[in-house]
Amino acid sequence: MSGFTEPAKKHLGQNFLHDHGVIAKIVQAVNPQPGDAIVEIGPGQGALTFPLLKKHGGLTAIEFDRDLHAPLQAAAREHGMLRLIEGDVLGVDFTALAAELAPADGQIRLVGNLPYNLSSPILFHALDHAASIRDMHFMLQKEVVERMAAGPGSKVYGRLSVMLQAYCAVTPLFIVPPGAFRPAPKVDSAVVRMVPKPADKIEVADHRSFANVVRAAFGQRRKTLRNALNGVADSPQIEAAGLRPDARAEQVEVAGFVRLANLLAGPPTVG
Repeated sequence: MSGFTEPAKKHLGQNFLHDHGVIAKIVQAVNPQPGDAIVEIGPGQGALTFPLLKKHGGLTAIEFDRDLHAPLQAAAREHGMLRLIEGDVLGVDFTALAAELAPADGQIRLVGNLPYNLSSPILFHALDHAASIRDMHFMLQKEVVERMAAGPGSKVYGRLSVMLQAYCAVTPLFIVPPGAFRPAPKVDSAVVRMVPKPADKIEVADHRSFANVVRAAFGQRRKTLRNALNGVADSPQIEAAGLRPDARAEQVEVAGFVRLANLLAGPPTVG
């Protein structure tokens, strides 16, 4: 244990992991290798940070709560080299950080027990920098992980599912009970692995067009595509993408949204 006495701050969504068995499973899942540039989001009291340091020797961590910085740095000295970045992870340019930390291949590995009130914004922020991220191992609320990995026809299949799966392979790893945290949250958690697809495997031609289509389609889940996409795509365009205008968004596979967005974006410009 880190020996920290700093209490969790509810307004920051802090729940500190303390279960050694769970921590060991996360470290095993990450399996850090020599030369990896590991970046931890929200190290908190160092429950995951210090075992990763012991295994790997060094990592970079992004922590918003400045009250945790001095004790983290002090406790980290016996485990390895910790570089702390103070601030909001949503303001961190992962692409620039990857170029700095991993000049050879320009890719970092992200890990973290994400604050549940910011999990979706952080996931979308990481998605914006997916080309500079080799993989991600995150602890999230179990229902969020279920949404991330859901397929068409599922009640929890939605915008998050489609946006992430278009760019990443999403694999739920294991469930973590509330008792693994202090204070214990009121919900189960889960660890998920996300591996960004190689650029030549991503079929989205225009990210903005794709995001707009998916946002509109799921904006009113009970409506058909014809009605939900009113002003975005008409029935002939929906049909041209191989989709049924009377279908609902939750029935459409990721590839269908990609085809429609690519059709709407038009042919790529040259030069």
